[in-house]
Amino acid sequence: MPELIPTREIFRHFPLWAQALFYLTAFAGTIIFAYGVYSRVQKYFQGRPDYRFDNLPRRFWNTLITVLQNRTVSKNDTYAGVAHAMVLWGFIVLFIGTVIVFIDHDILRLLGYHLLKGTFYLWFSLILDIFGVIFLSGLFLMWVRRKIIMPFKLDYARVDRGDEEYDRSGYIADDNLFLGLLFFIGVTGFLIEGFRIYADQPQWAHWSPIGWLTAQFLSFMRLSPGTINFWHATTWWTHAVAVMFFLAYIPFSKAMHMFTDFVNLMFRDEMVPRRLPGVTEIQMKQGMGYKKITDFTWKELLDLDACTKCGRCHEACPARAAGQPLSPRDLILDLRTFADATFGTSEWFKQQVNGWDTDKAVVAGDVIQAETLWSCTTCMACVENCPVGIEHLLHIVQMRRTLVDEGNMDDSLQEALMNIGDYGNSFGQPERARGKWTQGLDFKIKDARKEEVEYLWFVGDYASFDPRIQENSRTVAKIFNQLGIDFGILYEAEKNAGNDVRRVGEEGLYEMLVEDNMAVLQKAKFKKIVTTDPHSYNTLKNEYPEFGLEAPVFHYTQVLAQLIDEGKLRFNKKLNYKVTYHDPCYLGRYNRETEAPRKILNALGVEFKEMPRCGTNTFCCGAGGGRIWMDDSNVQERPSEQRIKEALSLGELDYFVVACPKDYAMYSDAVKTSGNEGKIEVKDIIHLIEEALT
Repeated sequence: MPELIPTREIFRHFPLWAQALFYLTAFAGTIIFAYGVYSRVQKYFQGRPDYRFDNLPRRFWNTLITVLQNRTVSKNDTYAGVAHAMVLWGFIVLFIGTVIVFIDHDILRLLGYHLLKGTFYLWFSLILDIFGVIFLSGLFLMWVRRKIIMPFKLDYARVDRGDEEYDRSGYIADDNLFLGLLFFIGVTGFLIEGFRIYADQPQWAHWSPIGWLTAQFLSFMRLSPGTINFWHATTWWTHAVAVMFFLAYIPFSKAMHMFTDFVNLMFRDEMVPRRLPGVTEIQMKQGMGYKKITDFTWKELLDLDACTKCGRCHEACPARAAGQPLSPRDLILDLRTFADATFGTSEWFKQQVNGWDTDKAVVAGDVIQAETLWSCTTCMACVENCPVGIEHLLHIVQMRRTLVDEGNMDDSLQEALMNIGDYGNSFGQPERARGKWTQGLDFKIKDARKEEVEYLWFVGDYASFDPRIQENSRTVAKIFNQLGIDFGILYEAEKNAGNDVRRVGEEGLYEMLVEDNMAVLQKAKFKKIVTTDPHSYNTLKNEYPEFGLEAPVFHYTQVLAQLIDEGKLRFNKKLNYKVTYHDPCYLGRYNRETEAPRKILNALGVEFKEMPRCGTNTFCCGAGGGRIWMDDSNVQERPSEQRIKEALSLGELDYFVVACPKDYAMYSDAVKTSGNEGKIEVKDIIHLIEEALT
């Protein structure tokens, strides 16, 4: 008797008509899938152009590595990362196995070859069984997370609308169907294997361990061969129909994220929102911002479809935490719902929102309410936490530009913008007063317009005009002078750098400020720029180069940390204080500078306690994006007050250390308004340096 070669029949006991019916079912599922993908791509073609095609091979390779390593999903959520990795890799291996079966049966067989046999088939069976278990285990963990753990971020409740104004039961149904369908496909696959092994009793059955165990269980039922064959065929068809239904379901459901997320990650701009785009000539003719959904670029429309409703941006948003009507997740989902309704793109499971007229609604003000857009602090937490590369902040700023163009803004914000336009600063002070903070120093700070200096200190509005912060600026000047740093300032020629002006949406004023500042900078004599203001630091470093700035830009903690490394900054005594440090959004998250301030604190010898949200995961003070100029009387609990409570939860502390003028202003106020005077004191890091040098 010849030795049997390990293999298996694909269409076991199936007549030709049944095989033809399967191919017809597969063709139908493929056609529906292709139509769904086509309709989505057509929607993207309705968006404005946006060039994101530079370095395509590098973009593709970097995204592939990121996705395969599950890097963005695992970030800040280990449980979700592990579960998703199990589902991802299980799905990939099972899909590859299906492709191999297709190639072997539908292509190679016609050419006289047979791949799935012998040793290759045995290892093929074992690997697919192992990854099938991993796949099902990951899905189970996902189910536990959604139904038992139920983290806050997965709650679809909205912060800007009452329960009667929307219905998101479709989202819940989609989530359940997505998980349930995948789990059902995985389980029926193992059942088919178990029925086949029980019926045929192959000698190599143990190479399919899960199928073999299933067959052992079935053996206790003592089913007849006819019954086993019936259940094998029934389960086979149930599995096949479920697979083809899933294929057809993909482009009309949450499952589409398997494609849109990869593409969205591949085409993301690493500089958004550190560097925002200007207004194009077409926009200038039609209006400064976005009014219609067709004003969005194809990448921004892709952003909307990429959202998986994971809620990480919703959880991290300081505006949402403060009780304001902004959730980055809901903003993206509303825009997606409106875009699908406008372009006629079908989504089987969607939310219902009352009050929209797709023919007349304006995205900025109608679809997304003005108070929602003005709640944003532009802290970048949404972009940082998004695992699929959505650029929420770009959408918000573009819609803010429309509100600014229409004059739809807070009175105090309008006053601040008018002051900046008239005087070059938000305080409404005359230009000649910008350098008054230097009075009282026992030395003269150089005028970089007249004398050559190594460092041009771009001081900024708050460091120049706020009485609470002027002393911090004088201390910085003293320390720079004491350390022999060759520096100067622009005095009355300096104007607001425009970082927050641009993120408010006042692009015209921003460009005017840049033009005025660049005219002065080009005449000044310096090698490098230093600033104590992270907001100015961001725009000077990341946006001004587009307007011709070539000098490197540093935050003052970076300069001082470098002097420590070089042995030029040594402290006379160690400070016996218990402190925590707040990372400014525009320094820590925007520009990834988290080490320089900590290097200084370490050198000072303080007992340093880290807050839970720190580094690039810092929590916003609430001042950014022009919020410091707006009325916040309607805020339930200011982000700055929440942050002070977070610091006090660490135990006894002497100082809440900051390295940003706006942080100093916001947190000094928060200590008072939260009733924590005497418990903790806000101190700029420069004052600790001064004390240690005394």
